[in-house]
Amino acid sequence: MGKQHAPRFLQIVQEAKKHIHETTVDDVKARLDRGESLCVVDVREESEWAKDHLPGAIHLGKGIIERDIEERLPDTNTEIILYCGGGFRSALVADSLQRMGYTRVLSMDGGIRDWRGKGYPLTT
Repeated sequence: MGKQHAPRFLQIVQEAKKHIHETTVDDVKARLDRGESLCVVDVREESEWAKDHLPGAIHLGKGIIERDIEERLPDTNTEIILYCGGGFRSALVADSLQRMGYTRVLSMDGGIRDWRGKGYPLTT
């Protein structure tokens, strides 16, 4: 079971989810299995990233992604798949990146918890 989140946090997440596109853990895994070249971004904290993350992912934590995204991923048409622990922080980041002009942003619903729960591969 994931962390119990505060009501106001959940409220802003639900509002963000009205404006973004989400994908599933299974869809991301299937796309990776097909060899698609995906830009997968882990938006969790540095300590979470250090523990484990999706193979091939890059790390741009929620606290710095808006500041650093244009340098790391300057093409606003790049498809970006964001994930966090459960899909809440990534939804907020997806909303923010869309406001910055990124047009192909997806938030992975369920996050790394669902990925881990399905026994999908992780790396450190």
